[in-house]
Amino acid sequence: MQKNWYVIYTKPQSEKKVATLLTKKKIENFIPLVSAEAQRTWRHKLVYKPLFKSYVFVYTTEQEATALLKNTGGVINLLYWLGKPAVINETEINAIREFTVTGGYQDINLEKLSVNNNFTERNMYRSTYEIEGNVLLAVKSKTIKINLPSLGYALIAKLKEESVFGRESSMIQNYRFAQS
Repeated sequence: MQKNWYVIYTKPQSEKKVATLLTKKKIENFIPLVSAEAQRTWRHKLVYKPLFKSYVFVYTTEQEATALLKNTGGVINLLYWLGKPAVINETEINAIREFTVTGGYQDINLEKLSVNNNFTERNMYRSTYEIEGNVLLAVKSKTIKINLPSLGYALIAKLKEESVFGRESSMIQNYRFAQS
C-alpha cells in the first residue's frame, strides 16, 4: 500500500496533543505553526498557533489513517473529498512547510479558494508562476500568495525582505517555474 499525505480533523485546540500522540506512535506528521502575539493582562507574549485550525497532516497509508481515528485521542475524522479520504499533494506539503518554517514571511493568513479560481489570480497579480504540481505562486509588491488546490486554501503573507527573488535562501529556489 502506498503512503500519502492525509488530513486528520481534530477536536478544537487539540492539534499539538494529537501530533505528540502520533509522534509517539512513530507516524510522520506535520502541523504548520505561525507566530502570533497574545496579550496576557499586562504583557504581550509570542505564541505559536496552528495555521490550519483542527488539521494535522499525516504521512501514512489509507488503512493506517482510518485506524488512527479509533486509536488516537482527540481525532474526530479524516478530511474527505468526493467520498474518499483527501490525498494532499507532496508539492503542496513542501510549499506549506517552506512557507511557514523559513521565517522570511510575516502575517501569514489563509484564504478560501473556489474551484477554478486561477483566472482571477492571473489578472490580479503581475508575476504569476506555476510550480510543478499545480501550486500557483503569485508575487505582488511585498505580498506573496500560494494556491493549494487540494486543500482549497491559499496562503498569503507579507515579505520581510525586499523581494522573494532577491532572498539568499529563497523558498522558491527548490521549484522549477514556467512563466505564464
